[in-house]
Amino acid sequence: MKPVKASSVSAFVTTPDRRFLHTPVDLANASRDSVLAITVDESRSRQTMRGFGAALTDSSAFLLSRLPPAKRDAALRGLFGTSGGGIGFSVVRVPMGASDFTHRGNYTYNDLPPGETDHEQKRFSIKPDEAYILPLLRRIRQINPALTVMASPWSAPAWMKTSKNINGGWLDWPAYAAYARYFVRFVEAYREAGVPVQYITLQNEPRLERDSYPTMRMEPGDQSRFVREHLGPAFRKAGINTKILVWDHNWDVPEYPMEVLKDAAARPYIAGVAWHAYAGKPEAQEIVRRAHPKMETHFTESSGGAFAPDFGGNVRWDIANLVVGATKYGASTVLKWNLALDLQHGPRNGGCSDCRGVITIDPSTGKVTKNEEFYALGHASRWVRPGAVRLDTADSGEFPGAAFRNRDGSLVFVGANNDAMKARTLRLTCGKRPAVTVNIPAGAAVTVVYGAA
Repeated sequence: MKPVKASSVSAFVTTPDRRFLHTPVDLANASRDSVLAITVDESRSRQTMRGFGAALTDSSAFLLSRLPPAKRDAALRGLFGTSGGGIGFSVVRVPMGASDFTHRGNYTYNDLPPGETDHEQKRFSIKPDEAYILPLLRRIRQINPALTVMASPWSAPAWMKTSKNINGGWLDWPAYAAYARYFVRFVEAYREAGVPVQYITLQNEPRLERDSYPTMRMEPGDQSRFVREHLGPAFRKAGINTKILVWDHNWDVPEYPMEVLKDAAARPYIAGVAWHAYAGKPEAQEIVRRAHPKMETHFTESSGGAFAPDFGGNVRWDIANLVVGATKYGASTVLKWNLALDLQHGPRNGGCSDCRGVITIDPSTGKVTKNEEFYALGHASRWVRPGAVRLDTADSGEFPGAAFRNRDGSLVFVGANNDAMKARTLRLTCGKRPAVTVNIPAGAAVTVVYGAA
């Protein structure tokens, strides 16, 4: 393959040996051999895309903030910009307080001495986020004004919980109203700080409890009651338009969001369902989507790590399961976990010991390394812009693919050759646009871009 100049139709590949990384390549002549044919149906559009991205955890923000200004800005432009090789991330997820990736340890926005309470949230403060997180979010919004911000709590303040501890336990029923005010104050404070929040989830991974980092248990009845009696009315009274998402956990338990959405009084306050990929398959999203077609679907977390060291395999997995799988079943956002981590997979606050960020930062040298998550999501985010619509695609397990049409009429196809041993010839047909043939190396990812119709 040879790099080529951009034209009305362009193709870009990433290969397992990293020789090609979003590299433009020749369009091939039609092959006489059997060709893997994929057809895109432009006549039927599906969900509108918000975009792709990752989480700006406290650890990620801390590492980015320690970079020299020029390197920091280059890293942010590479992640959120669209020129000079930037991959154009347009969604960022922010933990509300500490998570398992926090360099400063545990904190919330209203921490009190044992025995004290503050149900009116008079001592609420987002001051911890002013050190690193908010300045970076303001800069990212300058780079990409179309940015969507999501926020998720890992735990309520300890004084609101049955355990009186930020690690584990349940939200105490007498604190439900106070916790709704906590959410209201957060959204209002972030807006005043120059960072509007478009979505919140009620709780990150509500069926996970750990005594080693911030977690909080919430069952379906807890989520529906909290929304129905407290958070929904509190947002409405405050004039807050931030959308509420439920679940925010794995594909393997679609029964949970289905149970929450059974509550007819809570349902009008709920915008959709958020999903993670640590168990189950993306088809689970379809179970909820068919039952509640007006509900939005969002994919909010998946992490790579040293536990999966195969660069090519990781790129293929992310494209097959997230870029293709999650969007095929309705997701309008697709996010990885930490935006940035260091060489020791941290800073950590008691969680995953070998997770990998979208980029890796060496604090001692300032070197920034783009990982497979950068290239996998970048195969979509660099060319699929906010406001694009997903199109129906006839693909196969051998070559999973997804197609999107941008507002300007350009069409983007993203796919992966799941055969790590054999090159494939792809023939792509998209309505009345000219058919395109591309030779895809073994195990490689591809993006095909048609210019505006």
